[in-house]
Amino acid sequence: MSTEKVYRVGIVGAGNVTRMHLDGLKKHKGEVEVVAICDPNLEVLNERANAYEIDHRFTSLNDFIADANVDVAVVCTPSTIRKEVLFPLIEAGIPIFCEKPFCETLQEAQEITDYAKKHGVPVSIDQNFRTHYCFDFVKNLILDNKIGAVSSVRFHDYFFRQDQGWRTERARNSMSVMGIHWFDGFRWILGSEAKSLVCQTYSSPAVNCVGDTDSTVQILFQNDVAVTYTQSLSSAYKTNELVVVGENGTLVGGYNDVSLYQKDSKDPVETWEFPTGGQKLKPESAFEGLRQLLDSLETNVSAPNSSEDNLKTISLLEAAYLSDKEQRIVYFNEDGTLKSSEYLEVN
Repeated sequence: MSTEKVYRVGIVGAGNVTRMHLDGLKKHKGEVEVVAICDPNLEVLNERANAYEIDHRFTSLNDFIADANVDVAVVCTPSTIRKEVLFPLIEAGIPIFCEKPFCETLQEAQEITDYAKKHGVPVSIDQNFRTHYCFDFVKNLILDNKIGAVSSVRFHDYFFRQDQGWRTERARNSMSVMGIHWFDGFRWILGSEAKSLVCQTYSSPAVNCVGDTDSTVQILFQNDVAVTYTQSLSSAYKTNELVVVGENGTLVGGYNDVSLYQKDSKDPVETWEFPTGGQKLKPESAFEGLRQLLDSLETNVSAPNSSEDNLKTISLLEAAYLSDKEQRIVYFNEDGTLKSSEYLEVN
């Protein structure tokens, strides 16, 4: 940010993910000030507000909009109620930084994006795994020609996760919880949009939920790179690995470091611990997403994490569930969005 303005930030939603945002915000008091928080659950609201010393507390969104006097709203509510939360904020002209997934469906994401554009209100999405995970670091290594032209990507993420509350009752689970990070990351490192996708999901009895716990997805991007992605929220064995194969080498990365392998080398020829990774820096990566929105307010240039960009990430999520439901390959428009005639069928 280039100005000396301190932005007045209001938080909408006081659940667990809110702590990550507040931890990031409190480290940047010269740029932002958290002035208000809103949640209909008074106990949760007071717990979060007391912990972070937020004086102005609201249980009504309408009262928050009328009296909080904020420059920007950070929305951390469940994704199932996005439209009913975002529409009033948009109508009030309040710029929005929204937790992911942006929405449960592409149709709703498109409606919100169109509504925000109609009112001239910028909306950005917290795709913080671009930097919290190794995606951005790998992207720059590719641009520096460390491995030559990329030929394929393989990614897996296995661990055990038992959610509580509203998420356990949703038909869309593992890919909405974790896949939304990975879909966005594949777009980010490749600098390309999807051409086609095929997906198969499974709901394991090991996890108490109605939705998918395990999935296998293959995406062909428009630059002809194929990505194979497997996800499990039911695995007793925990492992996470990104493998990017290039003509001159292979990059292997995760949450903390990235290694470069070359032909005939059993061990990596170089390993980097990238500066934005690790659990301790997750709040900082979330704040960086908000900073992109604030920069866009000052420059009047669309943020790289705008809702318009995120429609292409949500398109991948929607296509995965559509492919699984109808047992077929799903195809994309040239701009990486899913055809409306297809995504409307799944809802």
